[in-house]
Amino acid sequence: MKFFADTADLNDIRELAAMGLLDGVTTNPSLVAKSGGDFKQTIAEICKIVDGPVSAEVVAMDVDGMLAEGRHLAKIASNVTIKVPMTWDGLKACRALTSEGTMVNVTLCFNANQALLAAKAGATFISPFIGRLDDIGLDGMDLIEEIREIYDNYDFETQILAASIRTVNHVKQSALAGADVATVPPATLKALVKHPLTDKGLEAFAADWAKTGQKIL
Repeated sequence: MKFFADTADLNDIRELAAMGLLDGVTTNPSLVAKSGGDFKQTIAEICKIVDGPVSAEVVAMDVDGMLAEGRHLAKIASNVTIKVPMTWDGLKACRALTSEGTMVNVTLCFNANQALLAAKAGATFISPFIGRLDDIGLDGMDLIEEIREIYDNYDFETQILAASIRTVNHVKQSALAGADVATVPPATLKALVKHPLTDKGLEAFAADWAKTGQKIL
């Protein structure tokens, strides 16, 4: 499974990219605003750090506005992926942009029918929002599994990008359900390394080593 960082924080992106952990980045206007940077400049900087897809979201709600914004953002770098909403106009924009050779991420997907439409419209990525479904008492993983089955039934090339990930278990479950990508906040991605038994083992090793009175350097 690929890892995308769900952030616009350049320091986090640089750190994760240097470790070879990043396959791409997803952003939105809220994340860029939180980082305090200029939207287009931030996208350009991220694209210099990361070779993989970098999602930049349009803010227009109508198809003409989405296309104008999407085409403008796509000029920033060759790896910019235009993020459009899962709406009728968003699907129209998706079809047009993908026909022009631009990668498109259809976001705010909450059911399998929406994912089916996005694939038919030629989406590069579909972003089902796991955490937000969990918030209303549904199981977001059920949606990942349904989309996986539908896409496999018809050999759709659209990649399932598990989004709205809140926990390390969401990452594991997404991988088990067959998601192609998990877009993860940096803090959650870093938490994947943690386990209490790892910490306990290190403490024991350190204590035993201290008793020997030796040094490696």
